[in-house]
Amino acid sequence: MPNSQKKSVNKIPMPDNNETPRHLRMTEPSDWFATYLPLVPEKGTVLDVAAGSGRHAKMFAEAGHPVTAIDRNTEALQPLNGSHDVEIVEADLENGSPWPLPGRTFDAVVVSNYLFRPLFGDLIRTLAPGGVLLYETFALGNEVYSRPRNPDHLLKSGELLTLVQGRLQVVAYRHGIVEGGECPGVKQMICAVNNLDMSDRDDGEPEPRPLP
Repeated sequence: MPNSQKKSVNKIPMPDNNETPRHLRMTEPSDWFATYLPLVPEKGTVLDVAAGSGRHAKMFAEAGHPVTAIDRNTEALQPLNGSHDVEIVEADLENGSPWPLPGRTFDAVVVSNYLFRPLFGDLIRTLAPGGVLLYETFALGNEVYSRPRNPDHLLKSGELLTLVQGRLQVVAYRHGIVEGGECPGVKQMICAVNNLDMSDRDDGEPEPRPLP
C-alpha cells in the first residue's frame, strides 16, 4: 500500500488508562495488514477476529470494506457503531460454543495478537473462494520480551505454514523479532489466499498474486 494511504488511517481515541489491557490501548493498525490490504477484493467483506480496540476494523472499513468485528468484550468497539460500516458481534470464542457465524463467508479473515488453535478450522472454512487470510501473532521466544509467555498462546516455528498447507496459497510469510511499535516481540505472520481450487492453468497451480 502506498505510504499516503497508510498515513490516512486515523487512530481510534482510547482512554488514557494504564489499567486498560494492552491490546485495547493499541491504535496503530498492523503494518502487515496494511501492506496486504490491497489483496482483499474491492468492497469485499472482512471478518476481524478478536477485534480488540477495533483498529483493524476501522482501517478496513475506511478502505471501503464492510467489516464484521467479533470479540468477547465489545465495549471498545462501540465508537465504530454507526460511524463505520462495521457489524459488531459479541461472542466468547473459547467457551466451547458453536462458531457464532454459521454459514457465513468473508472475503478476508484477519487475526492479530490472538491464538486459540481450535478455531483454525473455522477460520479457513469462513474464507470465501478467493478470500485472504491475514494472521499475525506471537511466537515462541516472545516469553523473553513480554506477555504472552504461555506456550499455549505462542506459535511454534512454521505453525501458520502448517495450518494452511494444502488449503490456501501462501503469498507471504515472516517469522522473527519485531522491534519498535506498540507491540514488539517475536511474531509470526502470514498472508494466504483461498484459491487452490480456482486455477485455469494447465498445471493446476493457483494464479500468483501481486506482491506489494
